[in-house]
Amino acid sequence: MARHFVLTADGGSRGNPGHAGYGAVVHENNVVIAELYDYIGTATNNVAEYNGLLAGLVAIHQMDPEAKVDVRMDSKLVVEQMSGRWQIKHPDMRTLAQEARAAHAPSLITYTWIPREENSHADRLANRALDERGGNLAQQQNYLTERLRSDEAPTMIYFVRHGETILTPDRKFSGSGEPNPPLTDEGQAQAVAVAAEVAKLTPEVLIASPLLRTTQTAQAIAAAVDLPIIFDEVWFECSFGAWDGMSVDEVRQAYPKEYQAWLSSSAYAPPQGESYDALGWRIDEALNDLVALYPGQRIVVVTHNGPIKQAIRLAIGGSPESIFHIDVAPCSISAISIWPSDSLRALRAANERGHLR
Repeated sequence: MARHFVLTADGGSRGNPGHAGYGAVVHENNVVIAELYDYIGTATNNVAEYNGLLAGLVAIHQMDPEAKVDVRMDSKLVVEQMSGRWQIKHPDMRTLAQEARAAHAPSLITYTWIPREENSHADRLANRALDERGGNLAQQQNYLTERLRSDEAPTMIYFVRHGETILTPDRKFSGSGEPNPPLTDEGQAQAVAVAAEVAKLTPEVLIASPLLRTTQTAQAIAAAVDLPIIFDEVWFECSFGAWDGMSVDEVRQAYPKEYQAWLSSSAYAPPQGESYDALGWRIDEALNDLVALYPGQRIVVVTHNGPIKQAIRLAIGGSPESIFHIDVAPCSISAISIWPSDSLRALRAANERGHLR
C-alpha cells in the first residue's frame, strides 16, 4: 500500500534577492520523519521557497515513488502556480517548477495554502540554513549511503504501548505514580492482539516498565513469544506528580498557570513531577544502554506514551518541543533501528495499529 505524506516547505532570503535558504519537513501519520534544510546562495524568497518544495518532493520520492503527498505552504504564489492556476513568469522559478513536477508524479500531489504560523517548523529550518550558511542534506545522503553499503546488523527496538486502562478513554494523566491502574477488559483484549503481532517479529529480548498496566501487557506478550520479562524502571512513564489521575479540565481549573507553563515548554515539570526534557534525557540514555547490552538483537520494550514519543523524537532528531506533536495509541507498535558502531538512529514505524482493527 502506498504511503501518505504531508510536506511543509518554506524559504527565505535576507535581502530580495540576498542570502537564501530553504527548509522542508516531511510528516507521516502525524510524525516528523525528515527535516531538510540548505543554503542556496543568492536568490529571491520565491526561488528559495521552490527549492524547499523540490527538496521535500525528492526525499519523498526516494522513500516511496507511489506515495500520495499533501503539500502545505504559506506561499500563495507557489501553491497557485503548482496547482496550475497562475502562470510562472520568472525563468528560475519555471525551471524549479518543472523539476518539482518531474520529482514526483503531479497526480499524486495536492497543494494547500496555510497561514505562516502553521508553517513555523519549515521556517525555522530555512533560518537555520541561513544562520549556518549550510545544510543537512549532504550529511543525510552520506549517512544513507553508508548504511546501504554497511552489512552491520542494527539493534531493532520495537516499542509497545500498554493497553487501555480506566484513565485512557478520558485522556487523564497517568504517570509513574498512583493510581497505577490495571488494564480494562478492552485493554486485555488489545494486549492479546498486539502479542500475536509481536510474535511475528521473533523478538529475542522482552523488557517492560514495572507498572501494572505495562506488566499485564508484557505478560500477554511473554506468553506468545516464550520469553522472560526483564523489568526496568527506566521505562516508567513520565511522572505527572500532583496531576496523576486528573483530567485535563481538572488540572486546568486547579493549576491554571502551571498547566499553561507545561503546555508552553517541554522543560517545565508539573508540581512534584518530571519535565518532558528530563524524560528525554532518561530515554536517550536508556536507548544507548539497550544497544550496548544487546547489539544487533531484536528487542521489544513494553512502555508508555511519553517514553515512546521521546524515542521517536530522538530517532528523527526532533526538537524537544516536538514531543507535543507526537502521540501513540494503546497497544500500538513503533520501531527504531540503531547501528551499534556509530549509534545512528532511524525511525522504522510509528503508531502501527493494524492488528487492532
